[in-house]
Amino acid sequence: MSDEERTVFLIAHTGREAALRSVEALVHGLLKAGIRIRLLASEAEGLDLPEGVEKVAGGPRAADGCELILVAGGDGTLLRGAELAREHGLPMLGINLGRVGFLAEAERDDLAVVVERVVDADYEVEERMTIDVLVRTNGDVLHQDWALNEASIEKASRERMLEVVTEVDGRPVSNFGCDGVVCATPTGSTAYAFSGGGPVVWPEVEALLMVPISAHALFARPLVTSPDSVLAVEVQPKTPHGVLWCDGRRSVELPAGARVEVRRGQTPVRLARLHRAPFTDRLVAKFALPVTGWRGRSNTHDGTGC
Repeated sequence: MSDEERTVFLIAHTGREAALRSVEALVHGLLKAGIRIRLLASEAEGLDLPEGVEKVAGGPRAADGCELILVAGGDGTLLRGAELAREHGLPMLGINLGRVGFLAEAERDDLAVVVERVVDADYEVEERMTIDVLVRTNGDVLHQDWALNEASIEKASRERMLEVVTEVDGRPVSNFGCDGVVCATPTGSTAYAFSGGGPVVWPEVEALLMVPISAHALFARPLVTSPDSVLAVEVQPKTPHGVLWCDGRRSVELPAGARVEVRRGQTPVRLARLHRAPFTDRLVAKFALPVTGWRGRSNTHDGTGC
């Protein structure tokens, strides 16, 4: 493929002035290097874009012919980019213009590096497992969805708890009243599941998580299961209806008696990585964890002699 034919699809959060300037700098840098830019026409408003930027209306073929999904924004924008990346089987490279941004590979100050690495196609691609979500009522399929971070079954009304029964691999675990239950991937362990008191799971660990939220029960601990397990949450028949959220972006009402099944997704999301730093370093940096006093492993007692 010649340089003139190379195209990246840009998804950006343009709600703040600083974000606008960052996106414009990114676009100008890539165009100058001969990389074509495509973006949604709805996101081009407010941007000072040069001629030659391709604006499309969206749709299932919006990213056809692109080599990379480049996302600039916060966590919500990165999840929106993940939808397009998964749909087209393209790697996604995230630039954090928000707060934490665990899915992002670069920060606002790294724009020049991002341009250079994209131009050189100098990045590695890793796959992140997703979950497939199925909602049944009376045995019939009501809704199908997927998530990169989590599927959360939540109460729809503040006044009353949601009464549920949880299940793993076809066997009941517990029933309780709660604000909700989060079924998450390792990628999502640092998102909603983390806020609910769930464990942080390293991305290379393949597993499924079930994290009750504000459960009124003696046993309502976070569970970590095999990636091949099937998790289920049944909304009790005599309880107010709930709502299912997938990645906090797509929702469907759960009538009383609904059953939500979560299993390993058939289609992963591909992430472009610029750095080979371990996840531990990313965790410390994103949460600004205190590590003062760490001296590292002692080489005198590890049997290596060096």
